Amino acid sequence: MSAPHILPHVSPTRTERAGLDASPPLLPPPPGLERCLEPAGGWLSAMYLTRRLGLDSVAFGHLQTTFGALQLLGGPVLGRFADRRGARAAFTLTFLASSAFYLLLAAACSPALPGVALLYATPLPVAFMQGMPVAQMTIADLSEPQELPAALGRLGLCFGVGMIFGSLLGGTLSATCGMHCPATVALVANLVGAVLSFTFIPVSTKGASAHDRAVPAGGPQANVFDLKAITRLLLQSGVLPVFLIKVASSLPFGLFMVMFPIVSMDFFQLDAAQAGYLLSFFGLLQMVIQGLVIGRLSRRFSERALLRASVLGFVLVGPAMALMSDVLHFCLLMPGLVFSLCALNVVTDSMLTKAVSAADTGTMLGLCATVQPLTQTLGPTLGGLLYRSFGVPVFGHVQFAINLLVLLVLWRQPVPRKKD
Repeated sequence: MSAPHILPHVSPTRTERAGLDASPPLLPPPPGLERCLEPAGGWLSAMYLTRRLGLDSVAFGHLQTTFGALQLLGGPVLGRFADRRGARAAFTLTFLASSAFYLLLAAACSPALPGVALLYATPLPVAFMQGMPVAQMTIADLSEPQELPAALGRLGLCFGVGMIFGSLLGGTLSATCGMHCPATVALVANLVGAVLSFTFIPVSTKGASAHDRAVPAGGPQANVFDLKAITRLLLQSGVLPVFLIKVASSLPFGLFMVMFPIVSMDFFQLDAAQAGYLLSFFGLLQMVIQGLVIGRLSRRFSERALLRASVLGFVLVGPAMALMSDVLHFCLLMPGLVFSLCALNVVTDSMLTKAVSAADTGTMLGLCATVQPLTQTLGPTLGGLLYRSFGVPVFGHVQFAINLLVLLVLWRQPVPRKKD
């Protein structure tokens, strides 16, 4: 099948028990609400909107690259903001930013408004549309180190729920009511999330000593845009190797997901609603594996052993992915892909969070959150080039080759025993 000329996209320490001024609410709902319509009702709708407005795929590629670049910069800044200003302020900010994005997207669907100009304005608030690292920081602050992988896995359970209902609702609404409908519903959901965050989320979830390190008494207020302080975290002992493994191992499948809207339409022959249902299946698997499987495995095996298992899963699925010819084959491969992706994300996030002080957990998780926007920034160019030149099988070959190299590096390092 010949591939069209397109540039596409789309589309989850040393802790201290905090003395809270209120009982902690259920924390998973914020990221679930924030992303509930993003897969099918956000940028996937934006892609169909670009075609309806008469823009070519190159214009959408530029739009998507801008989106990824802003999120790449915004993740660590938002994490540092959460460390310095607290969870309540960070959650409220990310919900308001998401509301602004969906407001612009809904307005761009109106024939009475300048749709092209509004569509090009949609990337403006995306730098702070990242509730997942804020929720992860809060979970890390409230969890004991040995329970952190299981806690992060349960957080992914809510993200899976958001993907399921968001993709189903987004695909159904776009098919029955038009593309403005998912954006409008997402706008309302995020406004509700902002109100709930401001009302129920504690001001800070960090212990007193961690808060004092983040904001020294009598000292100047820390600058949340201090990029040197952010990048210094990567130079701490044990951080950079794990971070590079996270980036390298997830990059091949990330490129495929960047190309997924194009692959779903041209290779799988799916419409917007069917693509939403497929993403819902992906979300269901993610919900089950992160919520029920990863936590139990983390209590039996060391984090490094789970990291090896996740990379090995990518290696084994790669050749099968290169041979798939229809959407049924992809559905059969999804369990292995989702397990590897979930285990990689949960384990590396846990390892990196434990490697820094409690005062910097948000910044570290913000750096972890840059992996996806990094792929979104590189994906439209690199993924489009690979797809045009070699077709869908190339993503399986690249996944196999890169993860095999990562596995060989990991295999040379000793695996510590799991402590009881």
